[in-house]
Amino acid sequence: MARKIVIFDTTLRDGEQSPGASMTMSEKLALAQQLAHLNVDVIEAGFPFSSPEDFESVSRIAQEVSGPTICGLARTKAEDIESCYNAIRHAAKPRIHTFVGTSKVHLEKRLRKTADEVLAMAVENVQHAASLTADVEFSPEDAMRTDLGYLRDIVEATIEAGATTINIPDTVGYTTPWIMEETIRELFENVPNIDQAVISVHCHDDLGLSVANSLAAVKAGAGQVECTVNGMGERAGNASLEEIVMSIRTRSDEFDAYTEVNTKEIVKTSKMVSSFTGFPVQPNKAIVGENAFRHEAGIHQHGVIMDRETYEIMEPQDVGWVESELTLGPRSGKHGVRQRLKDLGYQVTDAQMEDIYARFIEMADKKNQIYDEDLEILMREATTEMAETWSLAYLQVNSTTGARSQATVRLRKEDAEYEKEAVGNGPVDAVYAAINLITEVQTTLDDYSIRSVTRGKDALGEATVRIATDGESAIGRAASTDVIEASAAAYLNALNRLLIRSELGKQDAQDTP
Repeated sequence: MARKIVIFDTTLRDGEQSPGASMTMSEKLALAQQLAHLNVDVIEAGFPFSSPEDFESVSRIAQEVSGPTICGLARTKAEDIESCYNAIRHAAKPRIHTFVGTSKVHLEKRLRKTADEVLAMAVENVQHAASLTADVEFSPEDAMRTDLGYLRDIVEATIEAGATTINIPDTVGYTTPWIMEETIRELFENVPNIDQAVISVHCHDDLGLSVANSLAAVKAGAGQVECTVNGMGERAGNASLEEIVMSIRTRSDEFDAYTEVNTKEIVKTSKMVSSFTGFPVQPNKAIVGENAFRHEAGIHQHGVIMDRETYEIMEPQDVGWVESELTLGPRSGKHGVRQRLKDLGYQVTDAQMEDIYARFIEMADKKNQIYDEDLEILMREATTEMAETWSLAYLQVNSTTGARSQATVRLRKEDAEYEKEAVGNGPVDAVYAAINLITEVQTTLDDYSIRSVTRGKDALGEATVRIATDGESAIGRAASTDVIEASAAAYLNALNRLLIRSELGKQDAQDTP
């Protein structure tokens, strides 16, 4: 009989740890709601002890998102576990996920403790977590580089202490599918109480093997896979949720397993994550890339026309690929806009709709037709709660072939406006130089990109920038039919993030005794 595989989504925790991928509170809530529509089994909402903001976002998700189990991460420390429980306790199905490093390099170099000391820490804190909630997950961090005998011991001990899920992480993406399968089978055969817990895997993609390793674990008997939308995560990322789910579905003959994920919501969720994080999905990305179901070669086109199965193993509609409808424009009403947003996975209140519709009308006045991609950009802007220290009031650029560009920029801060002129090697460089003169903040531009996010000659251009100053970096995004304006707004978005982060750092320093 086919086994159900639990899908544990950690986009909001591990996925958000991708450098520059931080989301606002509203974006996290919107994504959590969409993950519930996707019907994942577990949402790892964050690491509550790591910051007051993370605690608040996990707490709000626990209170406002229904359906999936809501999980928080905690180190094997009493204060972490208590903070985690306080954040998730209002969820209908709360889970504490605690972890500690178990590989030789973690024991000796990072923790500087003996194997026996770490095992005792793990047992004590799993017991503490189990006294607070019945659903406890334990991860021996860097399990795939951990001595196998020690791994068996710590798995057995933490199950005995009350862990109901044991996660086997390939924390640095080091293992191979055959070693992963061997390891999981070894645990099933040699841990006497293993039937009292669900065995899970959490694989990173440093060698591009995260999905293969996760599927090998499923083949060996694992009942949960930890993954992220679009494969977001530390370094090279995590196992991709969409690839895991569709592999199990498409090759059910191999795995004799299934998930309860609503696959028609996959593309919608992927686009939301891409929009919120500013990380575009590569065109040839499996399942969710724009080219995933496109055929250009004549032989392929002819084959698909004759029978789709000649060159397609999945139906594009099964994962949510549908053509954007050109149904919205300057005369579209509020109800029509709200319904289309609902179709795209966004739930908005009446109060939010007033602001969103005003933004929609402003956008529609510049464009004859509004595409789904436009609405996603609009929603991202509308749900960003970050206070603006500086905002763009006026912009003029003069650029001539063979000569340096000149920009005049006026910025608004509170009730005052400030204007400067600057020159640069191109219009964007000149604009950024003028902004630096006004704000008196010197930054380095680490990355800059501009792309069209919709179709037609009036398409929105989305600018994404990464800037750094004093060892801190931030990513900024903005979209406009004017790419220079989008570039300026994206730079200000990143700059405001840096300034707010700096101010919070000063407050924390003042609060420290």
